This record gives sequence, C-alpha cells and structure tokens, in this order.
Amino acid sequence: MLFPTLVLLGLLTGALIGATGVGAGSLMTPMLIGVFRLPLPVAIGTDLCFAALTKFGGAVAHWRQGHVDRALLRRMLLGSLPACLGTLLAMHALGWARSGHGVLGTALGVALLLTAVMIAGRGAWSRFALRAGRRVPAGLRDVLTVVLGALLGVLVTLSSVGAGAIGSTLIALLHPRLRARRLVGTDIAHAVPLSLLAGAGHAWLGHVDLRVLAALLLGSLPGIWLGARASAWLPERVTRGLLATVLLGAGLRML
Repeated sequence: MLFPTLVLLGLLTGALIGATGVGAGSLMTPMLIGVFRLPLPVAIGTDLCFAALTKFGGAVAHWRQGHVDRALLRRMLLGSLPACLGTLLAMHALGWARSGHGVLGTALGVALLLTAVMIAGRGAWSRFALRAGRRVPAGLRDVLTVVLGALLGVLVTLSSVGAGAIGSTLIALLHPRLRARRLVGTDIAHAVPLSLLAGAGHAWLGHVDLRVLAALLLGSLPGIWLGARASAWLPERVTRGLLATVLLGAGLRML
C-alpha cells in the first residue's frame, strides 16, 4: 500500500468533509476496505482514530464560541460512553472481529444506509423533527437523549459511522428548538470523545494501522481547507445527492 496514495485519500476525504459538511467522513471506512483492502476491523478502528483527531479542532472552536449545549452533551455522553465500552468488551469476548464481516459488516451497512437517507432528505427530516419534537414531554426528552447516546455509542463503535449525519438528525428530532449552530457544535463535541474512546478500544484490540492513520491525517488537513473554499461555488443539492448515492451503494454492498 503506497503512502502517497493514502495521503491522496486523506486529501480527497478532507475535501469532501470541507465541501459538504456532515456525512462525508462516512466514506472513509468503505474506501479503506474497497480500495486499499484493509481488513474490516482495522478499517473501522483506523477511521475512528482519524475522525477523533480531525474533529478535535472543530470541537474546540465550537466550545470556545459557545456553540455547545453542555447539558445536552452530558446526557448524550452518559449514554454513549458506557455503551461504547460495553460494545468493545462484547467484541473482545464474543470474537465479533474474527467472524468475517458478520456483526461489524452488518452494522456498517446499516449505518451507511441510514446516513444516506439522512443526507438525501435533510430538509424533510428537519421539518418532521420540528413538528414531532414539540410533542415530546421535557422529562421524556431527557431520558430519550441518554438512550440516543447509547444507540450512537453502539453503532459508532461497531461501524465508525453515525456520529455525524445520524446523530445530528436525531438530536434535532428530540430538541427541535436547538439553534443550528448549537446543534452542529454539540454533535461535533459529542463525536470527539466517543470516537476517541472507540478508537482507543479498537487499538487495544489491534485494529488500528498507525501508518495508514498518519498518511490520512497528512492529507486531510489541507483537504478540509480546500473543500471549505470550494463549498462556496459547489451546488449543495448536487453534492448532497452524489454523497447520498455513493453511501447508499456502499451500504448495500456491505449487507
């Protein structure tokens, strides 16, 4: 596996993340599997570490600007971190990573399909969330937020996908009055510790390729900057449609 090619993959993924925002990072694991032939567990573990490190700067920026709802973040972490730890222990005890695609492949396929649906229907989901979320009592909303965190903890640990598009959509469903910038900031702030814990757990299980991770990080940093610049003239509907189509195909292939 050529180091320059991996750097190029990091550059491409970073550009997609910068240009389209939430959801583009979901492409990393399918590309590591399909293009670079990494074993599924190693692709997932490496992508989790990649996600945690690339999103860290954004999380710090949102925190400093006051775009993170701390109470909401605490409830989500209360569900996601224990669920992540429990999933890692189950992976080790039950040998899920040694059983071919099995549980991990199915989880990745489902997560990619859900992400594609969330991206393709972002406007419709937002309108639905605004209507449905108002009917949820405040006390039940807090409990469901912890449950949402737990679901994301399991899904992200098994697939490396879900902390972005799926997480932000479900947060909006439970908290429809949350401003867009606080929604994005809280979602990113939640993704970093969750991805970091899951990535560390996968590293403990031997599922992280440090050489691949270094190459991806080297390419992604300038890629995100280039993508952010390009987003000014790229039609959002076109990029969102293409991204959803690619994720849909990748998800179906994993099932």
